Amino acid sequence: MTTRVSRLNLIPDATSPMGQLPPQPWLDTVDTRAVIDALEKDGTRVRFIGGCVRDAIAHRPVQDIDIATPDPPETVIALLEGAGIRAIPTGLDHGTVTAVSGGASFEVTTLRKDVATDGRHATVEFTDDWLEDAKRRDFTINAMSATPDGDVFDPFDGISDLAHGRVRFIGLARDRIAEDYLRILRFFRFHGSYGRPPVDKDALAACRAHADGLSELSGERIRDELLKILVVPDPAEIAVRMRGEGVFERILPEVGEINRLRMLNWLETRAVNIDGVTPDAIRHLAALLDTDRDGARALAERLRLSNAQAERLAGLAAPADAVSVDMGEDAERRFIRRHGAERFRDLILLDWAGALTETPRLPRPATDAYIASLERCAQWIPPRFPLKGSDVLALGVPQGPDVGDVLADVETWWENGGYQADRQRCLDRLVKVIEGRT
Repeated sequence: MTTRVSRLNLIPDATSPMGQLPPQPWLDTVDTRAVIDALEKDGTRVRFIGGCVRDAIAHRPVQDIDIATPDPPETVIALLEGAGIRAIPTGLDHGTVTAVSGGASFEVTTLRKDVATDGRHATVEFTDDWLEDAKRRDFTINAMSATPDGDVFDPFDGISDLAHGRVRFIGLARDRIAEDYLRILRFFRFHGSYGRPPVDKDALAACRAHADGLSELSGERIRDELLKILVVPDPAEIAVRMRGEGVFERILPEVGEINRLRMLNWLETRAVNIDGVTPDAIRHLAALLDTDRDGARALAERLRLSNAQAERLAGLAAPADAVSVDMGEDAERRFIRRHGAERFRDLILLDWAGALTETPRLPRPATDAYIASLERCAQWIPPRFPLKGSDVLALGVPQGPDVGDVLADVETWWENGGYQADRQRCLDRLVKVIEGRT
């Protein structure tokens, strides 16, 4: 990585700027300026902090804009509301207020220092010391800050670490992890996103030594980090390291063959260029699992996945209706129309990845068949069945299971006819089916 941040002195601290951010569109938007002007109205100097500074230096897209201030949250709220900006008290105990300006949100947090930690939670005390705030952060690359004018402060040499692909804990790795066990997962996520070999051996040893602490974390916190890990550029490599350090044993004992994830990610990122085929966390999680539908549902409950995510994971881990490239176009279309293009795409990709795990060099006809199935899935728009349950009821069929059975009979006839029958023909068929049942 090449960085345009210029070094201004050789002694890292939190009071002297170490360089200048390259031009950033988000620095000068109307919404950003409105929030900064409100927070600095009474003379306080604020800084952008963490990920937005890191990604700006790395020339990556900036997703979230976080701001740090010496003012306590009550003052932050008053300043924002005084400027007509909505202030949401999202975490007052930890000094966090969300500012909503126009269509943008900014997380504004008061400078803090830890006074007590237990591996899960931290008790904090507000401060006006930028170095104290930086010390409580996890990695050197996340401790950088920048003024609204773009001056960069780098107390722990994060610029150099970012340039060389080093993901390094601030201070002793074992101490930082003992403060919050979630930092084990964050280490693997950040190494997967920003790191290059060799991996920090002290960090790995600390992760291994504290892996038991992961069992103390909530499912929600583990879920949020795990789903991000699963979409780093090479998730299989990170998964191998996590298994080797005993991490999966604590948070994901259902993991089976990791190579299927490797093949799946290769398909999504390098092998094919088809609409809808992009890396996906739930699909990647399914590729890792060696469990049945009940096991997948139990995992989804443990990770507090949403209902939609849980249903999708269970359907991929143990599909009720199998798909294959040999099923024929009619069967493909029927599956896509009844279960959705996403489910079909997921299952074809997982099947293809599984085949590559067994035979890394598939015959060309097999590869072409997988590609053709995915292209048909991307291109075909399923038609809507012209009838509804109310049509069955209108013909005198009483409310109950017979309504669905009759409708399914007509729908199958319509599918077998290539979806050509219009509403009137379907109604005529419906009358015949009801008469036949009577």
